[in-house]
Amino acid sequence: MTVYKKNTFKIVFMGTPHFSVPALQALHKSGHDILGVVTQPDRPRGRGRRVVPPPVKATALSHGWRVIQPDAIGSAEFVGLLDQLQPDFLVVIAFGRILPEKVLQIPRIAAVNVHASLLPRYRGPAPIQWAIINGEKQTGVCTMLMEKKMDTGDVLLVAREPIRPDDTAGGLHNRLALKSAAVLIDTLSAFAAARIAPVAQDHNLATYAPMLSKKDGHIVWKRSAESIERFIRGVTPWPGAFTFHQDQRLKIFKSRPVATDMSQPPGTVLQGFADELRVATGQGALCIEEIQGASGKQLSIKDFLRGHNIPPGEILT
Repeated sequence: MTVYKKNTFKIVFMGTPHFSVPALQALHKSGHDILGVVTQPDRPRGRGRRVVPPPVKATALSHGWRVIQPDAIGSAEFVGLLDQLQPDFLVVIAFGRILPEKVLQIPRIAAVNVHASLLPRYRGPAPIQWAIINGEKQTGVCTMLMEKKMDTGDVLLVAREPIRPDDTAGGLHNRLALKSAAVLIDTLSAFAAARIAPVAQDHNLATYAPMLSKKDGHIVWKRSAESIERFIRGVTPWPGAFTFHQDQRLKIFKSRPVATDMSQPPGTVLQGFADELRVATGQGALCIEEIQGASGKQLSIKDFLRGHNIPPGEILT
C-alpha cells in the first residue's frame, strides 16, 4: 500500500445533520484542508415552516469554508465542480443521499463513509434506533470504503460502544457522533502511515435498519412489556413513542416493565398505585413514568395524573 508523505489531506466533506458535526470539527482541529462542505439544501422546519440551514452548513460557515448544496447529486454541474476541487478524500457522514459511482470515483485516494453500526449489521439510515429497539447490547461506528450499494464497502476501522439499559436513541446518538469523529481521524492517520487493511464484509450476516417515519412511533400493546420499553427508548426523541386514550394522543418518554398476574387484553389500564399508570401488554405490564398529553408539556406520570383521569379498565390504543 502507498505511504503518503503528508499527514494532512485535501478533503471534501459531505454531511447534513447534527451527527456529522463532531467529525467536521475534528477535521478542522487536525489541520486537514477542507476544500468544500457539501450538504443538503435548506429546508422548512417546525410548525412555522421556517427555512433552516442544516447543522453542517452552519458549522462550515462558522469556519469560512465553501458550502455546496446541490439539488441533483449526479448532475454534470456538481460532478464537474467536485472534479475541479481534486480532493484526496470524500468524507461522507449521514449525508442523506446515495452517491452515484461517478462521484465516488473522483477522490484521488478514496471515498470514506462513517456509519453508526457494527457492519454488516444495521446497514441503512436508522442503525441507532433499531439497535436499541432490537435489544442489542453493543453497537459502534465503522469507517468503510464507499461503493455503489449502500453500506456494503470494505470496513477500515471499528470502534465499539456498549448500549446502556437506559439509553435512548438520542443519548446513544450523541456518544456515537463523538466516537465517529475519533474513528475518522484515526482512519486518515492510518492511511497516511499505510496502516489501513480493508476487510470485506460478510454479506450473509447483513441486516437492514430502515428509515422511521412519524407513524412508526405508535405503540403496539400486544408486544411484550420488555420489547415496548426498548421501543420507547429506541424512538426517543424521533419519531417519539405514542398511544391514544379516547382519541387523545399521549406521547411516552419513559417506562419500565413489571411482572403481573393479571390477564387483561393488551392496552388495558390496570389497577395500580394512585400515582401509577400500569398498562397490560402481550406479556407482562408496562409502568409509564414520563408522558406528554395535549398540553405539550412533558410530565412525570404523577404530575400528569393529577389533571388527567385514566381509570383501570380504560383501553389505550
